[in-house]
Amino acid sequence: IAHPDRTIPSGRITPKQFFVIALIFSAIVFTGAILISVWCLFVVGMAALFVAFHNKYLKKIVKIPAYSEIFTPVQWVVVAIFGYVAIWTALPQSHAMNYNLPIVGPIAFDADSFINMILLVLFTYFADDAHDLPEGIHDIDGDKKLGVRTYASSFGVKTSAKISFTMFFLSGILGIILYFRTILSPIFLVPFLIIWLYTLSWSYRYMKKDEQEMKDTGLIIGQKGFNYFLTAFDLMFLDILLQMMYHSFFVA
Repeated sequence: IAHPDRTIPSGRITPKQFFVIALIFSAIVFTGAILISVWCLFVVGMAALFVAFHNKYLKKIVKIPAYSEIFTPVQWVVVAIFGYVAIWTALPQSHAMNYNLPIVGPIAFDADSFINMILLVLFTYFADDAHDLPEGIHDIDGDKKLGVRTYASSFGVKTSAKISFTMFFLSGILGIILYFRTILSPIFLVPFLIIWLYTLSWSYRYMKKDEQEMKDTGLIIGQKGFNYFLTAFDLMFLDILLQMMYHSFFVA
């Protein structure tokens, strides 16, 4: 077993239980998508097909260096795309370009919202991939046995750590730009900056360790990066939710 400490090999959950849980969540996602629009169902369907082939076949057979970690964040990027597509297809848009395509139906968006979606997609990609790389360093021996191409197995531990730090840095810059370009409020920019700088400092110190220390502590840095990633989305969600509540109860 290449990764004996993971959930299924360690016995914490059986493959059947894991499959049932995945099936339940998939059903919820597909149901929610079709209730919003055919466009959302299309986005989710295409993502599901890619993820299935990527995890089952592609990451073991594609010869591109670091292929696995280059394309794994696509699974999270779909969240950003789905959110914007839901708005563009389910809510009326002013000053927007309108398109009505066969089967999937109408969609409307303007240049500004499209640019904001691209920024959120890039933020999501870099923030997610940044925490994957230290975990790939931790799993480098198992990945080499399986032939999985990560940054660590393709370019070495030190290079992978430097790329991870760069991705953390870029994600923070993109996050700041999002706060200034979108309806996100400056109040929530402060905690975002705190969690970003905290994570960046850990990533910098991790980059300075020797290779064995990197392997030993990769999961810790990966978890801190994942916490940063999820907290950033939590702050965005809470920000928008409070703004909606304010406009619903105090402005309307």
